[in-house]
Amino acid sequence: MTIPEDIKELAAIFRSNGFSLYLVGGAVRDYILGKDNNDYDFTTDAEPDDIKKMFRRTIDTGIKHGTVTVIFRKKHYEITTFRVDGDYQDARHPDSVKFVKSLEEDLSRRDFTINAFAAELPEGNIIDLHDGMRDLKKKIIRAIGDPEKRFEEDALRMMRGCRFSAQLGFRIEKETEKAMEDLAPTIAKVSSERIKEELFRLIASPHPRMGLEAMRVTGIMNILLPELYAAYGFEQGGMHRETLYEHLILALEWSEAHDYSMTVKLASLFHDIGKTVTRAPGKDRMWTFYGHEEASARMVDAIFRRLKTSNEERESVMHLVRNHMFSYTSDWSDSAVRRFIRRIGIENIDPLFYLRIADMNATLGHAPDITGLLAFADRINEELEKDNALTLKDLRIDGRRLIEIGIKPGPGMGKLLDTLLDEVIENPSLNNEEYLEARALSLSRSQVQ
Repeated sequence: MTIPEDIKELAAIFRSNGFSLYLVGGAVRDYILGKDNNDYDFTTDAEPDDIKKMFRRTIDTGIKHGTVTVIFRKKHYEITTFRVDGDYQDARHPDSVKFVKSLEEDLSRRDFTINAFAAELPEGNIIDLHDGMRDLKKKIIRAIGDPEKRFEEDALRMMRGCRFSAQLGFRIEKETEKAMEDLAPTIAKVSSERIKEELFRLIASPHPRMGLEAMRVTGIMNILLPELYAAYGFEQGGMHRETLYEHLILALEWSEAHDYSMTVKLASLFHDIGKTVTRAPGKDRMWTFYGHEEASARMVDAIFRRLKTSNEERESVMHLVRNHMFSYTSDWSDSAVRRFIRRIGIENIDPLFYLRIADMNATLGHAPDITGLLAFADRINEELEKDNALTLKDLRIDGRRLIEIGIKPGPGMGKLLDTLLDEVIENPSLNNEEYLEARALSLSRSQVQ
């Protein structure tokens, strides 16, 4: 393996002090696969105190588990002492760790064979003690040793297996998959934050279908994402040839293929999940799904709160899902276009259009005709170029001026400004100080009454 010069120098310091240093894990795997990966993890027979004596600047990143960050040549290197883990009582963290002097013992505690490579430093000779090379060639993900034991030690490894399937396009080996199926309920013990991290990385991977299918067939999806699991086999009828689950996967795959943002990918996967609770009989043996976009947004809210995402992540995806059923026609007035811009938000228009395109492709099974969307985009751009007021900051009056003319601050002021903006969007000529001040005083008096 080709080793950067600064890492060779780092390793030389360990060797001069009588210790060994190895590069381990994903960076070695990806080098073999011809993929870029500069996320380096190191392991050594030097104990934390030994490492700290060798280098002037270190950080006790995870000293309890033998991890020290070394600052060398203005870069940070996370280095962990060879160790074996004690018992796991919470299916996530070992109760204790024991430092060992054997690389073999250290590699045997890792999760999957394809992650158990080591590169001896500074030479870069690759060490493969668990037939990882064989599994890379076969494109399979296999747990090291007894898969049940590996997952009993750390239940998050099951989600990691699904994520690696999506990331690499590998299938999960049968015994490993069976152990995941048997131990799927223990995934509930893992923190929401760690689940969210792995799930979002899976969704953002080149092969999200493979990862999601691994979650589904092992039962992990039914525990973590029951709303999505319910879409499997759910018939939509009408113009939809595929089940709801397949439709959502296809929309996500389109978003991935076109490198849409993470927000659009998440919205693509969840935009129609509310159909499972809104389906009702319609005419001519057809189903209806009235209000499914609002139901889907509520489900996104529940899922994202459960995963403890940020408010921004949750609200951004909910906003796209709630509005994905917009319907533009060429007879819209200019004020209708302006109202749409205000409701959606300028920053959300492109993502919403991308979601619509992904949805259309998943429905049709081929690249959709977006002539109508392009015409709508032209109308939106025309309105943006007119420099009319579309947001509160565009009004020729603000809260400070309202206070100056005698209007008291409070919740009512916000509603008053919203009303003024609505009127200006309808009639841009009203966006002048004289009218807005007079109208604000009139509305303020009516609020008091």
